[in-house]
Amino acid sequence: MKFNRRDFLASAAATGLLTQTGLPAVARPRTSEDGTSSVSKPGEVSIFTTSKDSDKRMSLTGKAAFAPMAQPLETQFCVFVEPKQNFQTFIGIGAALTDSAAETFAKIPKAKQDEFLEKHFDKEKGIGYRFVRTNIHSCDFSSGSYTYVDEGDKELKTFNVEHDRKYRIPFIKNCITRAGGKLTLFASPWSPPAFMKTTGNMLKGGKLKEDHAASWAMYFAKFIKAYEKEGIPVWGLTVQNEPMATQTWESCIYSAEEERDFLKNHLGPTLKKEGLGDRKIIVWDHNRDLINQRVNTILGDPEAAKYAWGVGFHWYEPWTGGEMMFDNVAMVNRAYPDKHLVFTEGCADSFNAAKLDDWTLGERYAHSMVNDFNRGTVAWTDWNILLDEKGGPNHVGNFCFAPVHADTKTGELIYTNSYFYIGHFSKFIEPGAKRVACSPSRSALESTAFRNPDGTLSVVVLNTGEKEIPYYLWIEGNAAEVTIPARSIQTLVV
Repeated sequence: MKFNRRDFLASAAATGLLTQTGLPAVARPRTSEDGTSSVSKPGEVSIFTTSKDSDKRMSLTGKAAFAPMAQPLETQFCVFVEPKQNFQTFIGIGAALTDSAAETFAKIPKAKQDEFLEKHFDKEKGIGYRFVRTNIHSCDFSSGSYTYVDEGDKELKTFNVEHDRKYRIPFIKNCITRAGGKLTLFASPWSPPAFMKTTGNMLKGGKLKEDHAASWAMYFAKFIKAYEKEGIPVWGLTVQNEPMATQTWESCIYSAEEERDFLKNHLGPTLKKEGLGDRKIIVWDHNRDLINQRVNTILGDPEAAKYAWGVGFHWYEPWTGGEMMFDNVAMVNRAYPDKHLVFTEGCADSFNAAKLDDWTLGERYAHSMVNDFNRGTVAWTDWNILLDEKGGPNHVGNFCFAPVHADTKTGELIYTNSYFYIGHFSKFIEPGAKRVACSPSRSALESTAFRNPDGTLSVVVLNTGEKEIPYYLWIEGNAAEVTIPARSIQTLVV
């Protein structure tokens, strides 16, 4: 049954939104005797809230009626929405289905596995993830380094994905099933096999050998075909995860010119030749800081640009002491409006069990999502969808946070506030939605808005301050009075 947001709004108030696990649940859609939806009154907004120092987690906290309101005064705090001003089309929100996530999933009881799948992929009882990433052979969030070929096999005669059949392939297939049979999945490599690199090592950087570029491009094609043979469609891929970072784990360095030339001379033509030319190729897949130099070099070459569907980026530039550089994303959007922006990775911090309740974990997600969407981003992907009680497994000790952790000793699932903050977007914004103009009249709030294919309008409002803020949701000369608590996020559905 297709999730219907209007039915959800009507039934949620009657049935409640929280299960005994404290997670949001949505009653099945209800219809009247004549088959029409049971919906909120026209001119009414439903308010869903998650707030610090309360038990509100995507809870329906009220409804408010619209009334005519002409020119607002400067003293009136407003969030303005203009539904007639349309921007990018939304594809989806989700996370990475890594080896670590799959292995952790396999270690928890069946009942908890079912709960996890429901809470992430079910549109009614969960947060409706629809856009996911996975790794091409090993990354840091694997239990060890591995590839799909024997060492030295440049001809790829030994290529097989047998390693992934133990944990990752079954996990991804479970996720697809729980999502209703379809997930938009893209894949990223962290490093070519050691023998293809100048350093002879998958870890600690190094570069792709030029005389192995054709073989590496074919490796992508074989991966796509192997996964699709397993029943996992691959929608797209990135050229290289973090191509400017020499990491202690799997990594490989490309200059902008090297990535451009690999794309236009090898990867693009190989996928086309192998009948995979419709797969979406995403370039860069690294931080916002260098994104413009990178994109101008690659997309400035027409022969490379014709193979690039979009540009991927991460958020780790703040870890070097800077701010999230959203204006760099906007500049790419203005310069190349025919290309698509995708947030391909972000995790909150290095893992520390004492900080599982840190409210800034979720706020960082929402701050990035609001601002990335407002700069033209069409899809947003968190890093690991699930990790264990240590923030792993990870074969180089690079443990980090995920929105949900599993205690593999007790079998319990731990939902951090990040899960709910992300859910305020993923649950209420449907693939195919159009972003519409939305802006607060004061910098104390951040906001974004989308018009869904079913006609509903979802407005996300973020308050990271220490005071509650009364404001008006103002749409085309009508306004509804709303109050957002301190340190909270709201989704307003009209």
